[in-house]
Formats: sequence, structure tokens, C-alpha cells
Amino acid sequence: MTGASRGLGRAFAEEALATGDRVVGAARDVTPLDDLCAEHAGRLVTLPLDVLDRAAVFDTVDKAAAAFGRLDVVVNNAGQLLMGMLEEITEAQARAHFDTNVFGALWVAQAVVPHLRAQGSGHILQVSSMGSLGGFASVGLYSAGKAALDSLSEALAMEVEPFGIDVTILQPGGYATDLFTRGTTATTPDDAYADLRARLAETWAEAEDPDPRLAAPVVREIAGMDQPPKRLLLGSTSYDLVQEMVGARLDEHRRWEHLSRRAGPA
Repeated sequence: MTGASRGLGRAFAEEALATGDRVVGAARDVTPLDDLCAEHAGRLVTLPLDVLDRAAVFDTVDKAAAAFGRLDVVVNNAGQLLMGMLEEITEAQARAHFDTNVFGALWVAQAVVPHLRAQGSGHILQVSSMGSLGGFASVGLYSAGKAALDSLSEALAMEVEPFGIDVTILQPGGYATDLFTRGTTATTPDDAYADLRARLAETWAEAEDPDPRLAAPVVREIAGMDQPPKRLLLGSTSYDLVQEMVGARLDEHRRWEHLSRRAGPA
């Protein structure tokens, strides 16, 4: 499991250990897992890892497979949030964001598939976001990265299914994690967007993000399924919002169907 030291990753690790599983937890800083190592001696192995380093990812996955002799469930969870209007984002910020949220997840997938293929089974859980289903002001690049991860994951699912490997895309909403503090990079604000920022801040001020431990038993259940879902929204609010988004998109398609069909049979 990547991104195991905090937030959703930590909650998933706690749940797996509580139900008797063995866990390999990877993160840039694994010291927050020291208490779990002490509590679950011999059943939790921690490995420091920066998913930006492709060679290190492959080396760490090999170590993870060796720790307990195999890999059954891989939780691809490492990620970060970039807050800012698209005009404000620097090239360095954009590249760093995609390096973590897209390429980091890709390196993990590339590294684990040979192990899972060799044993003829396995389950990859790709932690995406409900935000992958549509762009939203001030988190546009985050949504774009998660949308890219969704597409990569759908392709991966088709490619590895013949080898007995399942892929599930998890799409959580806003849980109370470090993503919005330690895991966030922010742009330098442009005054042109001050009014929009104020409206967004007012909208989000009343939001109360739930404890990520609420999602952990659901993820644990999915991990143990013989026929798991290809995609799953995590959270009631997320589910309702996505239904509205999908419905609005379908309405838009239908509204302009006559123009679509005039463009030919393609």
C-alpha cells in the first residue's frame, strides 16, 4: 500500500491489520506507522518510498513481495492536491502534480503487475476521486490528474483481466485527511479571481469532512471479493453529487444531439 502513513491509507492499513491481514505500508515518511508496527508485530512491514522515483518503486515492490511471499491486494494511494486557478499554475507545479498523481501511480502498477501475473491472481485498488468525473474551479488540475488515472486504470483492468488480476477504481469524496493540509500545494493567488475564491470559500466553509475510518471497512470488503466492482464511489454525499453530475451531462448530450448527429456517422 502506498501513501500508507496518513489519511485514507492509514485507515485502510488499520482496518486490514485489525481483521488479521498482513500489510506492507509504503510512504515517503513511514515513522507515523511506528505505533502500528509495535501493536501488530510481524504483520506490518514499512518501506520508505517516493513514488516519483520509478527505479525505487520497482525495488520497493520487490521488497514488498518478498516480505510475505506474495502480493494479494495492492492499494495505489499516494497522491497530493494542487489548489489554484488554472491561469495561476506554474509549469513546475503542473509537472510535479502529474508526476505524483499520474506517473507515480503508473510506476506502481507497472511494478506490481509482473508479480500478480506470475501468481495468477491479485487485486489492484486505484485510489482516484469523485472529482475525476468533472472539472471544478480551483481544483482543475487535481481533477485532470485523477481523470487520467481513471482512464489508465480502465485500460489496465482490460489488459490484466486475462491474468486473473482485478482492478477497482475507488472514488472517495472529501474525507478528513492531511490531503487538504500537508498534502496540498497552492498557487500564488491572482487578484482577478478574488471574488470567485470568496464564493468558493463560503461554499466550503460549512462542509464537515467525515473520518476516513468510515470508508475502511468498505474497502476491506471489496478487497476480499471474488468479483469486485470495477469502480466504486466512497461516501453518500459523493454518490449523490456524482448522480447529479452524470445526469446533467446526459441532459447536455441530449440537448445537442441534433448537432452531434449532423456531424456524421463517426
